Amino acid sequence: MALDPIAERTHSPGPYAPVGNSIATKSTIKSDTGAPLDDEMLADIEASTETVVKAAHAALERAEEAGDQATADLMTQRVSIGERAARLLRAHLAK
Repeated sequence: MALDPIAERTHSPGPYAPVGNSIATKSTIKSDTGAPLDDEMLADIEASTETVVKAAHAALERAEEAGDQATADLMTQRVSIGERAARLLRAHLAK
């Protein structure tokens, strides 16, 4: 669901949008190699969420510098949603 607006913004400058391996090879979030235990999985999700939030912050700054208000608004939303998700995961893991 979150990817649809991002994909639309990626297409907005023109017809090219990265797909498949061109995205996966650039990812800073790596796939699990096994089946982690519950809390380990949640900790991985929390760390990955923090990575996404940092990337969204960087994209927000770049969009603002470029005067791209639509992308800046989208990244502001992604930062807010990601920060909330990470906070909830941390709270759960702290129990």
